[in-house]
Amino acid sequence: MPLLRSAFIALSHNRPLRRFFEHSALGTRLNARFIAGMQPEDALRVTEALNRQGISVTLDSLGESVTSPTEAHRAADVYHRLLDSITERGLEANISVKLTQMGLNTEIEESPSLAESIAENLVEHARSAQSFVRIDMEDSRLTQDTLDIVRRVHSHSGLRGAVGIVIQAYLYRSQADIEQLLADGIRVRLCKGAYKEPPEIAFPRKSAVDRNFLKLACMLIESPIHHALATHDEAIIDTIKRHASACSIDRSHFEFQMLYGVRRDLQRKLVREGYKVRVYVPFGSEWYPYFMRRLAERPANVVFLARNLFRS
Repeated sequence: MPLLRSAFIALSHNRPLRRFFEHSALGTRLNARFIAGMQPEDALRVTEALNRQGISVTLDSLGESVTSPTEAHRAADVYHRLLDSITERGLEANISVKLTQMGLNTEIEESPSLAESIAENLVEHARSAQSFVRIDMEDSRLTQDTLDIVRRVHSHSGLRGAVGIVIQAYLYRSQADIEQLLADGIRVRLCKGAYKEPPEIAFPRKSAVDRNFLKLACMLIESPIHHALATHDEAIIDTIKRHASACSIDRSHFEFQMLYGVRRDLQRKLVREGYKVRVYVPFGSEWYPYFMRRLAERPANVVFLARNLFRS
C-alpha cells in the first residue's frame, strides 16, 4: 500500500496527465464520485441536498499554486461569491481555502503578504456573513507559513473564531502545533495527511499515524473549543466516540468531517446517532491533483472507481 500511495502522489504532479484528464470525457467520468461539479452552482446544489440530510458542508473551489496576483484575486472572488450565496440561501456551510491558491509561494518573496491579505479579507467577509474560513494545510514546506498567517489573522480585532486551520497527524511536529493553537483559541480540523513527506519529519507507517491521530483527537475534543476530526476510519471513529462518552463530552462539542463521495453510509449513520457531520465538497475544473491525492489516501477508492468505470 505505501508503494501505491507514493505512485498516486507522484502522479498528482504529472502535468501532461493532468492536462489530459482535466479536458477529457474519461476524466469527467472518473471525477464524478469525488467532485461536485465544475461550477459553484453545482456545489451549492450538492450543499442543499446534504443540508436536507442534516449534514453540514465546507466548500472548496479547487486550484492551487497560482502564479500571479491576478490569479490569486480571481480565485478569492469565487470564495467571496460563495460566502454571499451561503448567506442568501441560508445554507449550513463554510469555506476551505488553500493559501497557495491565494498567492502563497515560497519562491516569491512578497507572496506571504499577498496570501495573508487575501485570506484576511475572506475572513472579514465570513465574519460579517456569520460564517467561517478553514485554511487548508498543504505540504510541509508551507506548514510554518500557514500557521503563522492563520495565527496573525485570528489575532486581529473582530476575527477571533472566524478562521481555523488544518493539522496533519502524520507530522511529528503536530502535537506541539496543536498545543500552541489551543493556547491561541484556534479551531482545528485534524486529518491524517495527504502529501508524501520524508521519514525525518513524518511517521512513515500507517499504524503510527493512526495512533497519533487518536492522541491528537482526544486532546482536541477535551479542549473547550469546537474542533473537527476528519477521518473515514470507522474503528478510529468508534474509539473517539467511546472516549468522548467516558469523558462526558457532549456530541455537539465536536464534529466528524468526511470527503464528498466517501463513506456516505457512515455519514448518515453518525447523523442518526446525533453527531455533527460536515462533508468537504470540492468543485472546479482544476480537480486532478485533489483527485489523485484521494486515491493515494484510500486504496478502496481505486477499487470503487475501477468497478464503476468498467461496468457494462
